[in-house]
Formats: sequence, structure tokens, C-alpha cells
Amino acid sequence: YGWAEMARQVNINCFKSDPCIKSSLKFLRRTPWARKEVEAMYLASLDDDAPVEKADPWANWQKK
Repeated sequence: YGWAEMARQVNINCFKSDPCIKSSLKFLRRTPWARKEVEAMYLASLDDDAPVEKADPWANWQKK
């Protein structure tokens, strides 16, 4: 999905403010309610029949 789409679907700051895998995983491991929301988003994505537009994870690698 990419960080922007995840932030749009699940309203948590670890996806909005300077997102990275390490900080997001740390937050989700320690925060049960946020983990449940992300898990629900994932399970809902499995039910979707429409193809999901995927963001290029390497598109902005030089911006930092």
C-alpha cells in the first residue's frame, strides 16, 4: 500500500509522521488497538476483488 495509503486507511501517527518500518513495528508491537486496526485492514484487503494499486517502495529513496 505504501505509507500514505496506510495512513489514510488507519489513522495512526507512525504511518504519517516520518514513517519507517522499525518505528512502525515497534509501535504496533506495543499498541494492541493499533495492531488490531492494521490486521483488520489487511484482512479486508484479502476480501477485495479489485486489484490493489501498489506504490513503488523505491520511488523516494533519495529524499532523506
